Amino acid sequence: MECQKTANPADEDRSILRRWRALYVMCLGVLMMTLDTTIVNVALPAIRTDLQFSPASIAWVVNAYILTFAGFLLLGGRLGDLIGHRKLFVTGIVLFTVASLACGLAPTQTWLVVARAAQGLGGAVVAAVSLSLVMNLFPEPGERAKAMGFYSFVCAGGGSLGVLLGGVLTSSLGWRSIFLVNIPIGIAVVLFSTRLLSENRVRGRNTRPDIAGAVTITTALILLDYAIISSADTSSPPRLPLVLFLAAAVLIAVFLRIQSKTAAPLVPLSVFRLRNFTVANLATVLWASAIFAWFSITAVYLQTVQGYDTLQVAIAFLPPNLVMAAFSLGLSARLIARFGLKIPMFTGLAITGVGLGLLAIAPVGDNFMLYLVPAMALYGIGSGIGYNPLVLAALQDVDPAESGLASGVVNTSFLIGGGLGLAALASLAASRAHNLMGEGVSDATALSSGYQMSFLLGAACALTAAVLTSALLSKSTVSSTNAAENSA
Repeated sequence: MECQKTANPADEDRSILRRWRALYVMCLGVLMMTLDTTIVNVALPAIRTDLQFSPASIAWVVNAYILTFAGFLLLGGRLGDLIGHRKLFVTGIVLFTVASLACGLAPTQTWLVVARAAQGLGGAVVAAVSLSLVMNLFPEPGERAKAMGFYSFVCAGGGSLGVLLGGVLTSSLGWRSIFLVNIPIGIAVVLFSTRLLSENRVRGRNTRPDIAGAVTITTALILLDYAIISSADTSSPPRLPLVLFLAAAVLIAVFLRIQSKTAAPLVPLSVFRLRNFTVANLATVLWASAIFAWFSITAVYLQTVQGYDTLQVAIAFLPPNLVMAAFSLGLSARLIARFGLKIPMFTGLAITGVGLGLLAIAPVGDNFMLYLVPAMALYGIGSGIGYNPLVLAALQDVDPAESGLASGVVNTSFLIGGGLGLAALASLAASRAHNLMGEGVSDATALSSGYQMSFLLGAACALTAAVLTSALLSKSTVSSTNAAENSA
C-alpha cells in the first residue's frame, strides 16, 4: 500500500521532461509568429523592387499581417476555450506554414498581401492560445515561473532577432527565404505538438460561439489598427483616421452591448472585475507603447541619424537579446520566487523607462556609443525581468476555463498598445522634425530632436506602467509565491 501512495521518481522525471519538451516545441511555433512581425521590415526594399510595389503600397506587406493578427486574437482565444487549445494551436501552425509557402512563391503584389493576411490569421490563433498552453502545462508555481521566463524571452526577443535574421537571409538567399524558412520549422512543430501537447479539458464545448460579438470586435480592432496606421501615413486622406476611429468606437460600444446581453459572450465582462487582470492589461498597453517605440524607432534612428547600415542595426540589437536571455531564462523566475510579482514587475518596467530616457539624451556623433550600449543593456534587462511577472499577474486570477480568452486579451493589449503608441510617437517625431526643418535647423539635428522626443515619451509610458502596477495591483495575489524552494 505504501508503494501505491508514493510517486515514482522516474515517472515524475519523465513527466517533467515531457512538459519542457512540449514547451520548447510550442515556443518554436510562437517564435515564428514573433519573428514575422519584424523580419519582413529588412526585406521590404528587395520585395518592392522585385514585385514593383509603389512607395505607398509596400506598407501593406506589413499592415496586412498586423491587421489580421490583431483583429482575430480575441476570437482565437475564445475558440481555443471552446474546441481545445492544442487543436487550435496546431491548426494555427498549419495555416501559418501554408501561408508562408504562399508568401515565398508569391508572383504578384496581391498574392503576397493576401498571403501575409493569412499568415496574420494563423499567427493570431497561435498567439491567442499559447499562454493558455503554458499555464496548463505548468500548474505548479515554481515551474510555471521558469516556463514563463523562457516564454517571455521568446516573445520579447523574437522581434529583435527578426531584424538580424532578416538581414542575413535577405542578403545571402533573397527575400523569399525569410518566408520559406518557416516551412520545415512549421512541419516539425506540427509533428511534435501532436505527440507532446495534451489536449486540456474544455468546458462549454457544445456552447455556440458568439458570432455577432466575434464579427463586431474583430471588425472594430481591424478598423482601429487601420486608423492607427493611417494616422501616421501622410499620404492618407486627412479625415480618414478620424472616420475610422469613430467607426471603431461605435462598433466597440455595440460589442459591449452584445456581451452584456448574450448568454455565451465572447468576452465575459465579469473578467474585468478581476483587479489584477485589468491593471496588468492597462500596464501592458503602456509598456507595449514603450517597447514598440524602442525597437522600431531606434532601428530607424540608427539608420537615418547615426548612419548605420542594415547589418550594423541588426548587430546593435543582438547584445540586448543575450542580456534578455540571461534574465528571462533564470533570474526572472528566481526574482518572482523571492519577491513575488510586484517588485520584479515594477523594476523591469522602470528599467525599460530609464533606458529609453538614456536614448532621449544621446548626442549625435562619436559619443553616441557611450549612450547606446548601456541603453541597449537596460532594454534587455528591463524586458527580461518585466515581461514574465506582467503576464503572470494578468492571468493569475483567471478561471482555467477562460484562460484562452485571457491570453487573447493580453496579446491584444500588447499589440494594440504597441501599434497605437508607435503610430503616435512616430507621428510626433516626424512633426517635430518637420517644424524644426522649417525653422532652418539642419536635417540631422531636426530628425535627432524628433526621435529624442519620442524616446522621452516612450520612457514616460514605461514609467507610468511601473507606477500603475506598483500602486494598483492587489497585494493578496502578487505576494511572494510558494515557489521559492523550487526555483532556488
